[in-house]
Amino acid sequence: MSATEAAPGSSLNARRRGRELAEAADGRVADVLVVGLGATGAGAALDAAARGLDVVAVDAHDLAFGTSRWSSKLIHGGLRYLAAAQFDVARESAVERGVLMTRTAPHLVVAQPFVLPLTPLVSRAQASLAWAGFRAGDMLRLAARTPRQVLPAPRRLSATEARHLAPSVRAAGLRGGLLSWDGRVVDDARLVTALARTAAAHGARVLTRTRALELTGTGARIRDELTGEEGEIRARAVINATGVWAGGLAHGIRIRPSRGTHLVLRSQRLGALPAGLHVPVPGETNRFVLVLPQGDGRVYVGLTDEPVEGGIPDVPEVPETDIGFLLDVLGSVLDTPVRRTEVVGAFAGLRPLLDTAGHGGGAARTADVSRRHAVLTSPDGVTTVVGGKLTTYRRMAQDAVDAAVRARGLRAGPSPTAELPLVGAAAPGRLRALPVPGRLVRRYGAEAAAVHALAAEDPALAEPVLPGHPVTLAELLWAVRHEGALDASDLLDRRTRIGVVPADRARAVPAAREILQRAAAPRS
Repeated sequence: MSATEAAPGSSLNARRRGRELAEAADGRVADVLVVGLGATGAGAALDAAARGLDVVAVDAHDLAFGTSRWSSKLIHGGLRYLAAAQFDVARESAVERGVLMTRTAPHLVVAQPFVLPLTPLVSRAQASLAWAGFRAGDMLRLAARTPRQVLPAPRRLSATEARHLAPSVRAAGLRGGLLSWDGRVVDDARLVTALARTAAAHGARVLTRTRALELTGTGARIRDELTGEEGEIRARAVINATGVWAGGLAHGIRIRPSRGTHLVLRSQRLGALPAGLHVPVPGETNRFVLVLPQGDGRVYVGLTDEPVEGGIPDVPEVPETDIGFLLDVLGSVLDTPVRRTEVVGAFAGLRPLLDTAGHGGGAARTADVSRRHAVLTSPDGVTTVVGGKLTTYRRMAQDAVDAAVRARGLRAGPSPTAELPLVGAAAPGRLRALPVPGRLVRRYGAEAAAVHALAAEDPALAEPVLPGHPVTLAELLWAVRHEGALDASDLLDRRTRIGVVPADRARAVPAAREILQRAAAPRS
């Protein structure tokens, strides 16, 4: 691989999509059709392709278009589930976190420190309970065999130390803090892109803008959303990995969507944040609002956990009640509360929680619904994977492929994905030695040098997409050539996070369109 090339076979672009869509719909029978290209669907495509199966994976929109781009960007170790006595879910989360941080995606998933400030609103009993929880979380780390150098130990902080890590926290009455660590993905949509590209490198045909209109156990009727043409993709096994939309393609699937809302603030509003914050929700014993510095001039504040009734939109709206709730909780620990006018963006995602209680009842609120996943096979042979969360996408994908292989009698070995590095993954020493900006390494891993080389060849590409934001034009060009971006929305809303601030998005659209035109021109 030269300095300006992507990992062999991994490039996704408009030309490859057109060719492989024609191949997929020409009457031949694939081994596995995966519908949905969020984290679980892209993970299932990779899992099946890595076992040597012939795979087609489709999505009506783009990679990570749905829930997978709206997370807190955290790769949880299972502490919350341990507190709820969901021990199997907690251990599974800790194990999968370790897999990502040490083997499959150490370039994308890193340790994130958090401070829980011990303000007068946090009683000593609550502080003791939280500390016991953080210690239990460290035992989960040990049980999952994640090294201490990857996830440091929790510890108590003095008031001075807490203020150093969280300078915007109110000093009056602060008696210290609790420092804990968890996993964090630099960008959830980039993780999905890496999964899809790694699947493509193993031979999977990854087709965005390809809507499944109807599923059966032997394939799907599909429509090319770019041309409007309809066709059929035939397959020996079909996996429905469409998350909160799964019930629209498979009968008998009941989902209880839960809305998680995040606010976007400019980094300067809260000052330097060497660590994130756990802000206790008043009246709750095990619920926190998180303050998450992003390293790109933004800070996310989230999240809510509210049930969603009625139809499921492609892009959820953020209600003012969620914004008010988050600002109120955040204001309980700050010297100066954040005003509504200082919120520069907001986004919401829908968690696909499995309704195991049926239509007649169940948990009183979605915060209490289990994050366990389930794999269900319909009478006509469609395998649907539902529930779960971002952290455990790999195990969900493995279980779905296992079920499809058994149900349809396919010949395939065990899943290799727990040891399979994603595109860009490399040993920490190799990544540190790359002679390129660290921000690129954190987003592209071993491919950072190739992204950087684009700007070296053409200095104009080294310019930022918009003033004050670190993303460069070279990154947009890379996304079109190698990461399957087809339009400005793909570039600004998923390959980068510029679009989470509407004002920034509007200013960046002309640059995105210019790059798309450049990429479409013949290369000399």
